[in-house]
Amino acid sequence: MQTIDLIIQNGQILDVINKKILKTNVYIDKGKVIALGNQLPYSAKQIIDAHQQYLAPGFIDAHVHIESSMVTPSELGKVIIPMGVTTIVVDPHEIANVCGVAGIKYMMNDAKQSPLEVLVKLPSSVPATDFEHNGATLTAQDLHPLYDEPTTVGLAEVMDYPAVHNHNADMMDKINDAIAHHGIVDGHGAGLNASQLKEYLYNGITTDHESTSLAQMQDRLAVGMNVFLREGTVERDLQNTIAAVNDSNSSRFSFCTDDKLISTIVKEGSINFNIQLAIQNGIDALTAYQMASYNAAQAHHLNQLGAIKEGYQADIVFIRDLDKVNVTQVIKHGKVIDDIDFATKPLPFAAGGVHQNIHPQDLRLPLEHDFCHVMGVIPNHIETIHLKKHVPVKDGYFVTDLKQDILLMVDVERHHNLGTYGLSLVHGFKIKHGAVATTIAHDSHNIVAVGTSADAIYRAIDEVTKSHGGIAVVDEEKTLATMPLPIAGLMSNQPWSIASHQLEAISEAYQQISEPIDFDPFITLSFLTLPVIPTLKLTDQGLYDFDQQKFIKVNIDK
Repeated sequence: MQTIDLIIQNGQILDVINKKILKTNVYIDKGKVIALGNQLPYSAKQIIDAHQQYLAPGFIDAHVHIESSMVTPSELGKVIIPMGVTTIVVDPHEIANVCGVAGIKYMMNDAKQSPLEVLVKLPSSVPATDFEHNGATLTAQDLHPLYDEPTTVGLAEVMDYPAVHNHNADMMDKINDAIAHHGIVDGHGAGLNASQLKEYLYNGITTDHESTSLAQMQDRLAVGMNVFLREGTVERDLQNTIAAVNDSNSSRFSFCTDDKLISTIVKEGSINFNIQLAIQNGIDALTAYQMASYNAAQAHHLNQLGAIKEGYQADIVFIRDLDKVNVTQVIKHGKVIDDIDFATKPLPFAAGGVHQNIHPQDLRLPLEHDFCHVMGVIPNHIETIHLKKHVPVKDGYFVTDLKQDILLMVDVERHHNLGTYGLSLVHGFKIKHGAVATTIAHDSHNIVAVGTSADAIYRAIDEVTKSHGGIAVVDEEKTLATMPLPIAGLMSNQPWSIASHQLEAISEAYQQISEPIDFDPFITLSFLTLPVIPTLKLTDQGLYDFDQQKFIKVNIDK
């Protein structure tokens, strides 16, 4: 009789390929499932009785930016593995936009400390656009050697539609290089119509995660894309789009978190939360678990992941109640995960930083008249509303308008000390006295700040500069809270529990300077600088109108 590593007995296996529940044993050796059945001729070094438990394939996050959690890959693993997430497909373009290849390699190396399987899609758009000042530029030639890394599985979200449409040589080289290395190319179709999505698919871009409505979802299905249903900290899209899923098309859908703070993950979960929401919104449990595992693996051509099946990697999640997704135990690559697997510390990282020379007198917005373009925050979404408002003006400069909740916002270049900055107006943060600043500003990650006075905005910027990156909340007199993010100005070098506590502290500080809001102000602010998302956004070059694909003045032309 052959002795193998592990036998799991008496469990109810979720066959997510055929959408059935099997009452059978699982035989595991050398990290893989070698057989399913009962009373097979194997003995085992370890036997687990899974009586009254379901066995699901390990959950897969189909698209995530680890940097948005504000902790390192190894620290994130400590939080989401116990939630059943065993594999994540990541795009490290946040840290790549700050410090290029060095940042990508840092993420790969820190991830090696964790049993979490971190599969990397190489950033396609560094910089995201050619009119911003980010920290680095990555060409196809720069990315090519990284395909030799064993965890590289393709090209990450292509967000530069004009480059694809115009067959930009470097962009096409990036796409073709990924395909030549048998990788999948992810899309970023925010604001694109059906015809433009067809161009993406024709050029080898097969996935998208930017659907925020049923109409957008149908466009993606119609052209033949695989769709990732997103539920992040502010990108609350799953409940708006889940109704598109039915028995005939469910294989085309997977789950992702995209951008989710560590404090939000601790509070509500990761992909396990997506499963719960899907079931609560009418999706059959077996379909939801299929979307959380097998579908994601198929979308990325990860052919040994996503199912409990002979020949597949033994990534197994033990669950008491399918609807509640209450995970009791996790097996990764055939090994039961325990506390010993999490005895690590984040690796050190010295690249990046904050280099700026903004002055208080710069933080005044000159206006020719009082009729202006204003960015309108949409709670729990990353798009903005293009507002047109009359605002107060004194001596030729904007005056804070608390009555209409219109505040000054600034984007300050921080990578090369160029001295560039952009000013605009924003509605929706409900700050009454003080300011907030952060070095997380997608995707170029300069400094973005908003507040009620030039003095408060300047002091908040000064705080994140002194901490070599981070988030700061100040009132009109003092600093209320600071969260240092010394790893490229994006991530904490602290354990996840400390980072989560710090996030809670700055959230409480924000509540002291604002009226109540029902969205996360920090990650919302960080996306107001991303010009590849509709509609108005602010860069260090000024106010950008996505619909017109050009910079505009804050004043509306008369």
